[in-house]
Amino acid sequence: MKNLLYFALILLVFVSCKNDKSTVDVKTSPEIKPVVFEGMDSSIKPGDDFFNHVNKTWFENAVIADDQVGVGAYRFLNIPQQELLKNILEEVSQEEHTKGSIEQKVGDFYSSGMDTISINRRGIKPIQPILDRIDKISDVPSLLAFVATQMQSGDYSIMNPYISPDQEDSSINILHFAQTGLGLPDRDYYFAEDPSVQQIQEAYKTYLTRLFELVGDDNAKAQAEIVYNIETQLAKSHKTRVERRIIKENYHKMAVSDLQAKHTNIDWMSLLNTLDAKVDSLDIAQPAYYDAVNTMLASVSLDDWKLFLKANSIGSHDNILSKPFQDASFNYSKVLSGQSEQQPRAKQMVRRVDGQIGFALGQLYVKRYFNEDAKKRALDLVNNFQKVLEKRIDNLDWMSDSTKVKAIDKLYAINKKIGYPDVWRTYDVSISRDQFFENVVALRKDAYVYELKQLNKAPNRDEWYTTPSTVTAYYNPSLNEIVFPAGILQAPYFDLYADDAVNYGGIGMVIGHEFTHAFDDQGAQYDKNGNVTNWWTDDDYTKFKAKTEQIVEQYNQFTVLDSIHLKGALTVGENTADNGGIAIAFDAFKMTEQGQGTTKIGDFTPNQRFFLSVANIWRVKMRDEYLRNYVATDPHSPPIWRVNGPLMNFTPFYEAFNVQKGEANYRTEAERIKIW
Repeated sequence: MKNLLYFALILLVFVSCKNDKSTVDVKTSPEIKPVVFEGMDSSIKPGDDFFNHVNKTWFENAVIADDQVGVGAYRFLNIPQQELLKNILEEVSQEEHTKGSIEQKVGDFYSSGMDTISINRRGIKPIQPILDRIDKISDVPSLLAFVATQMQSGDYSIMNPYISPDQEDSSINILHFAQTGLGLPDRDYYFAEDPSVQQIQEAYKTYLTRLFELVGDDNAKAQAEIVYNIETQLAKSHKTRVERRIIKENYHKMAVSDLQAKHTNIDWMSLLNTLDAKVDSLDIAQPAYYDAVNTMLASVSLDDWKLFLKANSIGSHDNILSKPFQDASFNYSKVLSGQSEQQPRAKQMVRRVDGQIGFALGQLYVKRYFNEDAKKRALDLVNNFQKVLEKRIDNLDWMSDSTKVKAIDKLYAINKKIGYPDVWRTYDVSISRDQFFENVVALRKDAYVYELKQLNKAPNRDEWYTTPSTVTAYYNPSLNEIVFPAGILQAPYFDLYADDAVNYGGIGMVIGHEFTHAFDDQGAQYDKNGNVTNWWTDDDYTKFKAKTEQIVEQYNQFTVLDSIHLKGALTVGENTADNGGIAIAFDAFKMTEQGQGTTKIGDFTPNQRFFLSVANIWRVKMRDEYLRNYVATDPHSPPIWRVNGPLMNFTPFYEAFNVQKGEANYRTEAERIKIW
């Protein structure tokens, strides 16, 4: 089953700052147009709440559209990207192109999804063959054969395989299996008694009921309850999100022969043969889950399992079927997100094209919209930040020299990817203008084959895990790489024409953040080659763990919506990176001409402008429902604490805004947490 919240389209308006050279009170070069910070509330002291000092007026005036879950920067900044992508898709879909060209594939895929008349006319027909196959399941072996066959079409039910480097030998890709099988956002949702969560439980049961009704099954409500009960049993075996952060406890490489003997009901050899996965060992990330599946294949009746598979199969395809199925999906997701209206079809299709064939679309996007100067400038920044972090590591008072050498060695081994891939991912698939359902399934199959080809081979160091147009950035510990797509190289994060304070507080914090991930609670367990191994002295690692525990305890105290506490153990990696990111970015800024000067722009000193930019890039307003689920499931802290949390630990911020004892976010020097 799927988590529908994460299929909700997040295309939100960004309203933050503008370039207005006329308001600048210093001389600047003709190329520089210093940003003017608007939407601030001077009645709020920086030391009480810097996030709202910078963003409160904007926040109060920002309107979340009915078809959105939030508004602002961060992940909601993707709306300009989506509009640009829509421009491309509408243009290429109206022209004829050579069969097999990227223009033909993305244009015809978009057109097929926009043909809602044909999609609605087909109704249940596209998925009927899958339902018929479920009806013919006669025993556990045929059930597992169905499960394995559907996985090759991107339809995952009780098995969740993926291919990635072996964490003990990152030079080779191996097969992994992770826990799965749930339709609610997290295992804890099945057991929580909070009224808001119970409302989500009921909405999900209503969704399941509606799916059965739409395919003409009798006793839909009772059938939905059976499916929900199976999921609840599976949920009991799931590790929590916090438990899944413990790297070594989520890796269990086993011989297939041993699994075959242990799980007599699963029959791993037949399963792997159907998947065409030629391996003699694999990693079971969460063994308790597959132990439970093995037991439940015998304890749960075959008829009940067939209902589970039917619900899962319909749910995996509901948004590519006719409108009643799409409505059922949305009616569940809106309870999770608070979004009251579905988004227009064009917006939904832009996201789907980007999600399923995004590197083909990405080539058109980069060619048309990306400024190559931004790539060069960003790479210069990244290279400079490496030097800054090296110096910070050298100056650590809690780390021994021997560990520092290895940390710096890892730092300079990081692979840097900026803008877009050097080698583009291709799609070996035929796309038709009049077969939307089949196009989606074909692309899912192609994705499976693409991944399978990497099994038992060295990792593809050219591969990206996000499309170039996406506003994001990431660090991958298995490959020891940082990635900054073209999408994030735009305001408010990056502006070729902004003063250095704005760029260092914006994209600079992001760069510092991603570098710090190489040394957060998880990243620190990987060596420079991506292997999970202990490269620390015992004493150093003990000190490091104590410092990260301080981060956990500090963020546990932070709240949103008055009483909902952040989960410090869930967000510790991102919080560590936020704290480190600001410190690294500020040090780098102080190496610039502006950072070493005192000239004000718009009544703000260079240091103040740096911190204003930090707050500006997290300028976000979310619906309460979305925020509540965000805190429960997301490893990032909410935007307000991505600003206030790190800054209350950072002495240069205190100095820049004269933060005094007695102000709400004041911490004594001894209380301010510093790791990297």
